[in-house]
Amino acid sequence: MVITIVKNEAAFDCCAAWRVIGEILARPEAVIGLSTGKTTKNIHAVISHIYRLYPFDVSRITLFGVDEVINVPQAYKGACYTMLKTQLVSHLGLAETQFLMPPTISGNPEEECRRFQQAVEAKGGVDLQLLGLGKNGHIGFNQPGTPFESETWVSNMDNALEARIRKETNTPPGIKLGGLTLGLRTIMRSRKIIVAAKGKDKAEIVRQMLSGPVTTAVPASVLQLHPHCECLLDADAAEKIV
Repeated sequence: MVITIVKNEAAFDCCAAWRVIGEILARPEAVIGLSTGKTTKNIHAVISHIYRLYPFDVSRITLFGVDEVINVPQAYKGACYTMLKTQLVSHLGLAETQFLMPPTISGNPEEECRRFQQAVEAKGGVDLQLLGLGKNGHIGFNQPGTPFESETWVSNMDNALEARIRKETNTPPGIKLGGLTLGLRTIMRSRKIIVAAKGKDKAEIVRQMLSGPVTTAVPASVLQLHPHCECLLDADAAEKIV
């Protein structure tokens, strides 16, 4: 795994943004997986800003989100579709066919998993997957304990996130909230991966991901085995690397 450390958050966001833009410039038909959350929001903003200043060809790219919340309205501000659409996709002016996401509400989530994975594969597979690193080592919605052989599936959320989403969407207890996510095996089939982490609160899990054993207790540790994976860190997230 290649490890890149930059001095601060601004440099981190800029570096990650140019990794994505560089892939688009090098491969006009690139299929790029994105992630949502605090780690990636500003990255999307930088990509959008650069595109406004210096428009580049995005007419043939395909973007998708690595995961999605199920059983919430698609327009909910915390839905991955809505976040990616408002943060990046709309700024690039992409057609709906260039933005692949599973529906948030379906009578058969397992079937949606199959369709979503097939849709990505039909585009030729993933050229670049950008991942955020969770504080417990999760990538996508693949929480600790997820089998390494997992394909696209519906996982459970951590309790705090589920409680927040349930409150914000007024979802009753009888309706399951979960995360439809590319599984670990599916992610590992990406031709290139960037796993990004910033801030002191990520320093310990970064150490475990990079230096600890490859274990399902830290799902991101499997990325040690990927032939073309870059770990992008700011100085705070890298402080425990020996």
